[in-house]
Amino acid sequence: MPAQEIQVPSTVTAGSAFAVTTTGSGKAVLYIVGPGQALRRDLQLGERVSFATGELYSAGHYTAVLATESSSKNAEFDVLPAAQPGSLGFLARPSRLPVNVANGISGSMYVFDSYHNLITTPMPATLELSIAGGATLTRTVTTRNGLAWATMNSATKEGSARFTARVGDISSTRIINQVPGEPCSISISARPNGSKLEVQTAPVRDCSGNMIPDGTIITFIETLGNAQSTVDVPLKKGIASVVMPANKGSKISAASGAVAGNEIHWDGGR
Repeated sequence: MPAQEIQVPSTVTAGSAFAVTTTGSGKAVLYIVGPGQALRRDLQLGERVSFATGELYSAGHYTAVLATESSSKNAEFDVLPAAQPGSLGFLARPSRLPVNVANGISGSMYVFDSYHNLITTPMPATLELSIAGGATLTRTVTTRNGLAWATMNSATKEGSARFTARVGDISSTRIINQVPGEPCSISISARPNGSKLEVQTAPVRDCSGNMIPDGTIITFIETLGNAQSTVDVPLKKGIASVVMPANKGSKISAASGAVAGNEIHWDGGR
């Protein structure tokens, strides 16, 4: 009786059709076992067993076992990811950050074929950060082991930006919200109102000229001798105002976080 033998291709592209050749005579069972998949075929030895497109799709190292009642033969082969990208896994961080932060935005992409196998063959990729009504920052990178990444500076103006990863015709987009930074400076003015003093800030902006968001707390401070009083006021339309006692000889200032404004020495004048 002719000896049973099995021949398999050395490599198979994920999802592609392929065939296994056998020799000998009699009944046998062919098993193909690998990561995430196992296939079985009943056959007559000497047959050429065909597998259709899409049957074997998980990349990895496989073993083909040709088994009869009395013996078995093994052969090994590799299933490789398809060369054409089918989808991207794209991670963009953070989703919200202040303006004008160097390398504050990072993007990482993972390139998969249409069967969700990671494509480890190097290929060119781009990462683009587009500001509405503004410029587009582009980084061209090459994937390594299926991964590519880059960092970007946040813009100098607040607003939403589209962060897009692209390989070939496949792309994925995330939205990055860029918000004003900390106040750059605080300027206050004061005027008497009867027995009181009206103190108001000029419009409060960050160092790139963006208006600080409403609700940001401005702390007004009045110092008279060794006594000190404070009032916390939220910005409204970029401005904070407060009514304070018009104490002659008092010093009035304002601050937000670590940023302090000018100081007014009130002598009771108008």
